[in-house]
Amino acid sequence: MLSRAARPALRAGAAASSRAVAAPQAATFATLREIEGRLKSIRNIEKITKTMKIVASTKLTRAQRAMSESRNYGQTGNQVYESAETKALEGEGKKKLVIVCSSDKGLCGGVHSGLSRFIRRRAVEDPNFDLVLLGEKAKAQLSRTNAKNIVLSFAGVGKDVPTFTEAQAIADQVVQVAGEYSDIEIVYNKFINATSYEPTVIAAFSEEALAASPNFAAFEVEESVLPNLREYALANSLYWALAEGHACEISARRNAMDNASKNAGEMISKYQILFNRTRQAVITGELVEIITGATASADM
Repeated sequence: MLSRAARPALRAGAAASSRAVAAPQAATFATLREIEGRLKSIRNIEKITKTMKIVASTKLTRAQRAMSESRNYGQTGNQVYESAETKALEGEGKKKLVIVCSSDKGLCGGVHSGLSRFIRRRAVEDPNFDLVLLGEKAKAQLSRTNAKNIVLSFAGVGKDVPTFTEAQAIADQVVQVAGEYSDIEIVYNKFINATSYEPTVIAAFSEEALAASPNFAAFEVEESVLPNLREYALANSLYWALAEGHACEISARRNAMDNASKNAGEMISKYQILFNRTRQAVITGELVEIITGATASADM
């Protein structure tokens, strides 16, 4: 038998060994709860991304229809410029006015960042231009690098399919921008197919450039009507650019949500396997402890 002096030391050692065994078990249970919480979070995200994909797929048909209708407006205006052989005016100190057609919404891949990169590359080649930004996404990205070039910006763009009324309201504000500009360029995302797009430029000339066109006299347009014609042509081009950019955005959002749903599914599979293995390890550890305790009781 042990002496009374040795018994407290034995009890302290037994308590220390029990704490050492309990610590990994507690950590295992915490890990199980953590994995279960992550699984629940990822499943919720997967539900959201799948729903957003369905919504984007539903909107894409309507956006493509509006894009096809808007091309009739924009391409007709370009035919007038081509027939009149309109060119940008050249002169020292005259800038170009660049309109960037973006939107306020994200979660659509690199639609907006592609336009921003296009403007930054242009600024390196020729920094003599001012910016009009349509949408908060382009404004947030270009304000960090080209803030001094921004003269006008619009919010509330891209909430729904663009209309000619919205384009006309924007054109009315753009023509009132003070400054001597040689011409106007509209930068937008051109819809190539459901999976690809590219930044493209549409030319929208100034009144002086229209009046100086070699073949413009053949249209028999009075000088008093020239400002209205210029604003109407600008609205046509803006409507075309906004509608086509909207179709690109919806298509890119559908693809982005599809990829996000696939990635979430892969993560759920991995975490489910990890959860099952960890739970099996916990059950095995508990069985070992029960068997060991029963064997020790029987030996006593």
